[in-house]
Amino acid sequence: MIKPITVYGNSVLRKECEDIEQNYPNIQEVIETMWQTLRDADGCGLAAPQINLPIKLFIVNSRDTYTYMSAKEREHFFVEEDCGIEETFINAKIIAYSEKVWTAGEGCLSIPDLYEEVTRPWSVTIRYQDNEFKEQNRTYYGYTARIIQHEFEHTQGKLYIDRLSPLRKQLIKNKLMRIIKGSPEKRLGQRWQRCWLPGWFPESAPA
Repeated sequence: MIKPITVYGNSVLRKECEDIEQNYPNIQEVIETMWQTLRDADGCGLAAPQINLPIKLFIVNSRDTYTYMSAKEREHFFVEEDCGIEETFINAKIIAYSEKVWTAGEGCLSIPDLYEEVTRPWSVTIRYQDNEFKEQNRTYYGYTARIIQHEFEHTQGKLYIDRLSPLRKQLIKNKLMRIIKGSPEKRLGQRWQRCWLPGWFPESAPA
């Protein structure tokens, strides 16, 4: 089942989400619905609040993005032997961030018509449960780590625009108001994920 994506202005996007147990009602159906919704939107990540569920659950697909990238972009945005992931993250907690940071473009399915450069750590170590509620503790890098941080922050009631400078926030204020009023300038297209590619800013990758 494909769900409508919650849009900026809905209070659920500002809620700190709750942990869930394995007996959460229809949890496997919820996860499958999220994957179907993400594929339909041609996105690279989706958090439960984006389908109006304030729970600590998000999914990440950086594998398709790896496929779309050129060899040169892969060298910049993925570490060696990393071909991207398709993973479900439940009750996630980021336990370490790298000191190295990088700036790249980001968008959000809940904030159509907006694409801003955001600075984040290059890698993260995250503790979480997978779709079978098995405990995982892994370190991710580059583009995959960026998506993870973006989606994790959704479960904390935060959005990527919170990371923008006061000046940029002021400059996008009118666009955000149009989204809240339900009249964004254009709707998401089939190539939204391609527009999320940090590869559009190859000079921003760390050396």
